[in-house]
Amino acid sequence: MPRALLAVFLAAGLAASVAAAPRSIMRAQRSSPGDLEVGGELAGLLPGSTRYVRYQDLLELPQETYTVSDDSNLLRNTVIGGVALATLACLFGRLPGSTLIVAICYDRYRTNYPRDYRAEHHPLLVLRIDGKLSDQWPRTPDGGSLGPYLISHPFFKPAFQVLSHQDEPQIPYGVTHLEFRRASVVFGAIRPPGQWPADSPVEQGYRIARQDCFRCHNSGAEGGQMSGKPWLELGSIAQSDPDRFKRIIRNPTSVAAGARIPGEPGYDDATLQALTAYFKTFSPPSRR
Repeated sequence: MPRALLAVFLAAGLAASVAAAPRSIMRAQRSSPGDLEVGGELAGLLPGSTRYVRYQDLLELPQETYTVSDDSNLLRNTVIGGVALATLACLFGRLPGSTLIVAICYDRYRTNYPRDYRAEHHPLLVLRIDGKLSDQWPRTPDGGSLGPYLISHPFFKPAFQVLSHQDEPQIPYGVTHLEFRRASVVFGAIRPPGQWPADSPVEQGYRIARQDCFRCHNSGAEGGQMSGKPWLELGSIAQSDPDRFKRIIRNPTSVAAGARIPGEPGYDDATLQALTAYFKTFSPPSRR
């Protein structure tokens, strides 16, 4: 059955439980460190509410199982089981069809799952690895913990390319919190001011930054905060020292020793120029 048609049947099957399931398993207080924190726009609750879902209750939701071989956090031919983010959007989101799911990790790294990404790649909130519950999961390649939650895919095939940036798998581990949000609000925080043609460097830079840079850098309350460098600071660097800005993108540790964000050594000059043009729109001179 085509994936799009499967999603329709899945949504229809869940419809009857949407009203009851969230209220029955979303709790006002955390019961254990393994509870998944959920927030944003939750079904049946005021916007901005926070609730907690126990790991055991997540295991009672509709489960899917896949063997994956292209997730860099896992060994080849690892069997994962869990709940599709599309299912969680239907169960918990106030506006299931247009809900953006934001995954937040313990180190303040964030990944965004809009509706088109979910439809194309079918990301899964992983609850079992090789049949084992979270207390028996393997370690990360560098010896850390994969838990309390991680997100993976049955199989990842890039769905788009902008210059030399190719659609990337969003596969965070250490996920502690899912927010159910409006994409227009979250991505609106980094929309470039003004009107730009779709093929302009500014618009191309925006599309790249929305998937890549936004995971580690924040614009106000939106976006990741792992890097410690917010959007306006990046805009200021792009405006005042574009060469340094490009070095930061290609190899962050060449500019700041100990930088935690990954570099993009494969980005060509056109891609770096597009990102520079985009971030310049956030520099102080452009705001006057």
